[in-house]
Amino acid sequence: MCRLFGFKSSISSQVHRSLLRADNALAVQSEDHPDGWGVAYYIENIPHLIKNSKIALEDNLFERVSGIVSSKVVLAHIRKASVGDINMLNCHPFQYGPWTFAHNGEIKNWECVSDQLISRVAPKYRRFILGKTDSEVCFYLFLTHLQQRSEIAHWALPYADAIAALQDTVQEIREVSDTEDKPSWLTFLLTNGSLILGCQGGQELVYSTYKRSCEERETCPYLSAECENPSDGAINHILVASEPISKEDIWVPLNEGEAFCLDMQMKLHSFEIRKIDAGA
Repeated sequence: MCRLFGFKSSISSQVHRSLLRADNALAVQSEDHPDGWGVAYYIENIPHLIKNSKIALEDNLFERVSGIVSSKVVLAHIRKASVGDINMLNCHPFQYGPWTFAHNGEIKNWECVSDQLISRVAPKYRRFILGKTDSEVCFYLFLTHLQQRSEIAHWALPYADAIAALQDTVQEIREVSDTEDKPSWLTFLLTNGSLILGCQGGQELVYSTYKRSCEERETCPYLSAECENPSDGAINHILVASEPISKEDIWVPLNEGEAFCLDMQMKLHSFEIRKIDAGA
C-alpha cells in the first residue's frame, strides 16, 4: 500500500527532516513504495503541488522540493500502485481549488463498481477526473458531498461541514463497494490549508502533536509547553503519517473507523466514521 504524510503548524516550518533525514523518512519508505510521489504545500493559503512518477529516494526533484519547502501545511504521498498505471496523472496528492487529497488503500471490486461511483460525482467535478485511480474518484466524491454544505473555495468553512462530508463519502463508497469478505481500504488524508483531516479506513494512520524533546528547543523562539507535552486545548503542530517517522515524536495510532480534524484554531477534534453492515 501507499504511504501518507501530513503536517500542519502554527508557524511556517521546514519538513525536510520528515521527508528526507529522519530514521524512517518518507524517502526511505519509498524503497518499498516506488511508483511515484507528490508533495503539496501551502503558501498564503494557496496550494502548490509537485509530483513525479519516479521513486522518491532516487529522484533529485524530490530531494530539492523536500529541502526548500517551508510552510504551515504540507501533504505528501508515495505510491505503491494497485489501481491505475504508473504515471503522473495517477500520482497523489490530487488537487482541486484549495483542497488536496491523498489515499492509502483501495476500493474493492473496483472494476465492478467504478462506473457507479463515478456517476455519483457531481458533473462539475466529474470532468476533472483525469487519471485511472479509485483514489481520485474518492476525492471528487468528497467534494461532491462538501459542496452540499459549504462553498468549497471558502478557506474558513466550518470544520463540522468537512467532517460530515468525509463521513458521507466513506459511507457512500462502502455502501456501493463493500462485501462481507472484501471491505474497501479507505484511509484518507486531506486539507484545504486551513483544516486537515485524516481517517483510518483499514490501513494504518498515526499522528503526533508533541515531542519527547525538541532538537531545536535551545534556539526556537516559538518553543512552548505544548511542543513537549500533550494539550487539551490548542496545539502547536500535528504530524500525520502511515507509520512513525521519527523517534523523538510521540505517535498515537488511530484504530479503524477513527478520524480527526484539526481546525483553524489548531484544536483537534476526534470523531468516528459511521459504520454500515457489510453487504447491506
